[in-house]
Amino acid sequence: MIIDAHQHIWTRTVADYDWLTPAAGVLYRDFTMADVAADRRAAGVAGVVLVQAADDARDTAHMQRAADADPAVVAIVAWVPLDAPAATARALERLREDDRIVGVRALIHERDDPDWILRDDVAAGLAQVAAAGLAFDYVTASPAALAHLPRLGERHPDLRLIIDHLGKPPVGGGDTALWRRLLAAAAENPRVHAKVSGLYPAVTPADWAAGDIRPLLDAARELFGADRLLAGSDWPISLIAGGYARTWEGIQRASDTWSADERSRLLGGTAAECYRIDPGRLARAKEDL
Repeated sequence: MIIDAHQHIWTRTVADYDWLTPAAGVLYRDFTMADVAADRRAAGVAGVVLVQAADDARDTAHMQRAADADPAVVAIVAWVPLDAPAATARALERLREDDRIVGVRALIHERDDPDWILRDDVAAGLAQVAAAGLAFDYVTASPAALAHLPRLGERHPDLRLIIDHLGKPPVGGGDTALWRRLLAAAAENPRVHAKVSGLYPAVTPADWAAGDIRPLLDAARELFGADRLLAGSDWPISLIAGGYARTWEGIQRASDTWSADERSRLLGGTAAECYRIDPGRLARAKEDL
């Protein structure tokens, strides 16, 4: 069963998407599950993990409503105010009533403070996330932020950490030495997983091919093993890189030398396991494909 481990939706009037301005071009509009349904089905993707797109509780509620209407949504990565521990506790108490909530994310790459994630108040929030049995999606703007992961692992030995977009390696050229070194250090923690998603150049995102991302996937497989890698479309962000179909085709082609078991893990098995997705929801999504 193929699971898209990283997809977004947004409606600009329901939450504050501060990063979403007219400068975002094709992304500056509303996106719903219906907008991607045909492409998702054509790619054989049965289940979807919706991931927060705003540091706003209303964005989480919006994803929950979308999940109510579409059985393809098997899990949600929500937002809680990690730097306000009391508010985090209240938010987690509400979210525990919905078993589709499998993880938490914050737009840490949008913060002015590059070390925000290491603050004491944020540490208190992350401790509560770990205690609730939820994963934490770690999003970066560049590989340099991967340097925080070993310390996070030491501080929170029970927290499952999932690196979004493989930590944003340089695609299509550039020095990958720093990325590989920092990713290797992160991979030493067995509770760290990584998403094969969002792999396109930052400056010219449409300028990539499967051959450009194949060495990055192979390096990630070497460091993590396929049982700690999960694939995602990064839709609708991936529209700037060619769209849903091209994204999945690229991942499939870039992993075409992997064994059948490794590809099964990458394309769904790891997501189901590391996010602890309810098997019943997976079965219903598969039936609905």
